[in-house]
Amino acid sequence: MSMNKLYTKKGDDGTTALLSGKRVSKHHVRIKAYGTVDELNAWVGMIRNFKIDKNTENTLVRIQNELMTVASQLADDTSYKVSKLVKILEPIDDENVKYLEDQIDLINDELPELKNFVIPGGNIIVSYAHLARCTCRRAERFVTELNEIENIPHIIIAYINRLSDFLFILSRKLARDYEVEEIKWITKKK
Repeated sequence: MSMNKLYTKKGDDGTTALLSGKRVSKHHVRIKAYGTVDELNAWVGMIRNFKIDKNTENTLVRIQNELMTVASQLADDTSYKVSKLVKILEPIDDENVKYLEDQIDLINDELPELKNFVIPGGNIIVSYAHLARCTCRRAERFVTELNEIENIPHIIIAYINRLSDFLFILSRKLARDYEVEEIKWITKKK
């Protein structure tokens, strides 16, 4: 993609163009959905700024590439069967979801069993993983809201859902790697 100028001034009226060329308001649920995926991608990139093992780094780079694909798919308001986008990029599929599940299982097998909710925090990288997880959940809410008005490929919903699980288990792994004690949320009965 070549861009001679970064600014076009077309959005000065509060609208933006979808891949079809159709203009919608910048607060349209489709824009909220792929905009939140973009924000999530930035949080995942923030985690990569820290010292992490090579497998985790590679996994996060893969996820960031997949999030670019998800955002592109969400920006495409044409029929997914006839989309020009599908011809130029490989859409998210079951293999991407399976990869996340495999990574979750790999990490989970190395961690102590969790019997309580975890209170986020303890170290900045752990907090960033939780922020990414929360942003992922928000993206999921927007994507499922969009799905109520327009048909979104189910695999995108499944991918975002699984990614939030991955980000949670990643926060636990990072807590272990950085020797941060997890604070369990324990409710007290009155």
